[in-house]
Amino acid sequence: MLRKQEGVNVVVPLDDYLHLSNLPFKMTPEVMVNVAYWAQNQGSYQEAEDALLRAHQVKINDDTIRQVANYIGSIIFHEDCKQANSAFDKLNSGKLRFPSRKKKGVLYIETDGATLNTRSKDEEGSSWRENKLGIVFSSDNIYTWTNKKGEEQRQINKREYVAYIGSASDFKKHLLSCALKNGYGQYEKTILISDGATWIRNMREELFPDSQQILDFYHLCENVNTYAKHLYGSEPQQYADWANETCAMLKKSRWQDVLNDLDNRKKPSNCPVDLYGYITNNIPNIDYVSYLDEGYFIGSGAIESGNKSVLQQRLKQAGMRWNVQTAQYLLTLRAKYKSGLWIQEVERPILKLLQDIPANHIFPVTS
Repeated sequence: MLRKQEGVNVVVPLDDYLHLSNLPFKMTPEVMVNVAYWAQNQGSYQEAEDALLRAHQVKINDDTIRQVANYIGSIIFHEDCKQANSAFDKLNSGKLRFPSRKKKGVLYIETDGATLNTRSKDEEGSSWRENKLGIVFSSDNIYTWTNKKGEEQRQINKREYVAYIGSASDFKKHLLSCALKNGYGQYEKTILISDGATWIRNMREELFPDSQQILDFYHLCENVNTYAKHLYGSEPQQYADWANETCAMLKKSRWQDVLNDLDNRKKPSNCPVDLYGYITNNIPNIDYVSYLDEGYFIGSGAIESGNKSVLQQRLKQAGMRWNVQTAQYLLTLRAKYKSGLWIQEVERPILKLLQDIPANHIFPVTS
């Protein structure tokens, strides 16, 4: 019939002609990478659908965008897991080798946890899960200048994030891998800034024993203020004065004076903060005078900013609830983008993987 009507002998389906038949989602690798990019870059999958239509004149529904992001994100995440496990195995087997002569400068490592809402509940009935975020950067990539008031200002021009929804025992492998990639063991000094959580302190002792841990000064001051509110609940001016004076003493490394003051006071009832114990446990990490003299950061502003840009702006908008696996894959893509590693660690590997496949290969497509 076709031969009679159209004069043709063979009909080649368009997907075959474009070499799309054996690719997931019937998309070219370039389109898949673009879809994943907009999925993590926009505030929702619906916004990603709109952005793709505006930027590329391509109509792809939001559910397909989610599936593509899951697919690309899973590949990148599992590659990260391989590298993390490899780094941890090398550490435990004593195969990590560091130069005997260190280069001048500081490698900073910061880490913190922040929750996101999921569709599954834990044993206690909570649907909230903690994403552990790490950031690594060096003094080589800090730009310093003086503002009009004569105050020194600093800007981090290059950093790498790592995000993991799960246990500290798994997250620490990813953080170690990230730190090694960014020069851990090569700098004269390694600084770990944190809020003093026990799991972070234990991780430092295991992975970065040569590092100087610094208790985030602003987190310490938050605890001071919480304690002060319970101490002077009905007298706000007194609580503010005491908190400000206490924080000023701590910044001058006068922690012993603060402990003496606390020792002479009765701990306020129902106060969630054991300020005396908190300071005592962190005495090796609160010599702020020395840290400032050396030019070190004493606050974890970089990781706090990271929690906002990597996690909150994309995964914690009103009404959002996540499948844990989907959230992990999207966070992995988001962390690569915010680290300036999209081309090197997402686009190039994915294009190579999808373009080098055999013609008869069948891809498993994630739901």
